Amino acid sequence: MSRVSLRRLENVPAVDSDDLEDEQESLESSDEESVEEEVEEEVEFPQTPSRRKGKRKEIEDESHNLIVQTNFDAYFTYAASRTQTSTNVYSQLVLPMTPEEYATGIKAASKRIKPLQTSILEPQRKRELHTRFLFELQEGFNILCYGIGSKRDFLNDFALSACSKRGHVVIANGYQADFAIKDLLAQIEQIPGLEEFEGSSRAGDKQASRIYEFFAQESQKQHLYLIVHNVDATPLRTSRAKSVLGLLALNPHIHIVASIDHINAPLLWSSSELFSRQPTESSGPTATRGFSWLWHDLTTLLPYDAELAFVDSSSLSGAHGGGRRKVDLSVVQNPAAMSETAANHILASVTQKAKKLFELLARRQLESIAEAADKATNDLQQYGMAYDALFNAARDDFIAVNDTALRSLLGEFRDHNLVLSAPTTSGEVLWIPLRKERLQAVVDSLKGS
Repeated sequence: MSRVSLRRLENVPAVDSDDLEDEQESLESSDEESVEEEVEEEVEFPQTPSRRKGKRKEIEDESHNLIVQTNFDAYFTYAASRTQTSTNVYSQLVLPMTPEEYATGIKAASKRIKPLQTSILEPQRKRELHTRFLFELQEGFNILCYGIGSKRDFLNDFALSACSKRGHVVIANGYQADFAIKDLLAQIEQIPGLEEFEGSSRAGDKQASRIYEFFAQESQKQHLYLIVHNVDATPLRTSRAKSVLGLLALNPHIHIVASIDHINAPLLWSSSELFSRQPTESSGPTATRGFSWLWHDLTTLLPYDAELAFVDSSSLSGAHGGGRRKVDLSVVQNPAAMSETAANHILASVTQKAKKLFELLARRQLESIAEAADKATNDLQQYGMAYDALFNAARDDFIAVNDTALRSLLGEFRDHNLVLSAPTTSGEVLWIPLRKERLQAVVDSLKGS
């Protein structure tokens, strides 16, 4: 509440009206000033910098004060603002081995280390599982094996010792990079009597339907056993591959024994495909397609030597990518992508001038690597040779007298990825995708021959 002091007007001499009005106005103004002073004395506002910087600055400061960053928020803000990836990549520090080096290392290690062996691989246990598998197949189920370790040897033994005595056996290696469902159908077509069978099916996939009708005949006494290694591989994940296998699985005379290794393999099939039973012999292929899988834990702890033989060892994604392998420059640039054996096979089929050109390029690359000494890296492109420098050196050694001849000699190497090239600011650079030790061995073999 404002306190206003009133002035007593007693004993004031008489004045005229104009003087009285002027005095009254001065009194009112003085009273207002006193009121403001008293109010400011009672309510003291903090003199923040925002008041001195203006009203707009004051609003901004107040909005910033509404959000207070905690230590938790500060940690994630700092973590998101900096790169967490290390440049010390293991694949660059330790190069992958060639198939020859891998085989030598495994052979040497097997002599010192006793391999693990599960009870499944014992002869008595294997015979029991073979008998159980045959019984379940005859009851209209199909078998799906999972577990840690390669299941290839076990299933091949089952096909040879048990299935081959009861009918036809076809083995499909789904882990191969160039495998396709048409390869499986082509193998089935080689069964005696199937090529002459015409069939009456008008379905879209006539080949699979014809196979179904052939084994659905009442006169057909021998059954067909399909052993599919890695049915979860990329070539068999397509809708057409699943449709063909689902159709064949419907036939009471066709049995499928497959293996999986991918952790998400059960997601490939719907619930109806997983649990649908095989129809009776009188039913046709119009029934609901499914596999009626029975799951078996087949943990063998054996190495995946055969399965990984078709995998690109220079790429982590190649371990589960599958499918047909495509030639990629990023893969070919890896020093392990070209082996010493492959290089010798290529050099054995070229002319003497081409060999001299390869030796010339190899010697220059080895010299560049030797000059780098301890600073040498796995990026072989930086040790390559410029095309102009290679042309001048080849012309001085009477290997190629013109540009057309040089490119003709390089063509054979480029087609087999033994010589790679890349554009640069100063032209084109060429190099050999072999690390120092392997390249030196290839050069020594050329000199010896």
